[in-house]
Amino acid sequence: MRLKLYLIAAFALAMAGPAAAQAYDPNYPVCIQYFGGRLGGGGGYIDCRYTSIPQCQATASGLAAMCSINPYYAGPPPAPPRHHRRSY
Repeated sequence: MRLKLYLIAAFALAMAGPAAAQAYDPNYPVCIQYFGGRLGGGGGYIDCRYTSIPQCQATASGLAAMCSINPYYAGPPPAPPRHHRRSY
């Protein structure tokens, strides 16, 4: 029984591909996710370099891809505080 479990575990590890961390760029509000995998050839990945959904959709048209809002988008930096001088 244990031998079967070891064989199943070894087979599962052998079939698993290398894990890659997904990097969401916090400077862009829209990401495209390309789909692929062991059977689809290549691998899926996420690319965050779009400023609008229509821009991303133009790239994704005809591909196995999907556009989505970047959950890690930081937004534009806040404006520096303005200091006013008082004249007396």
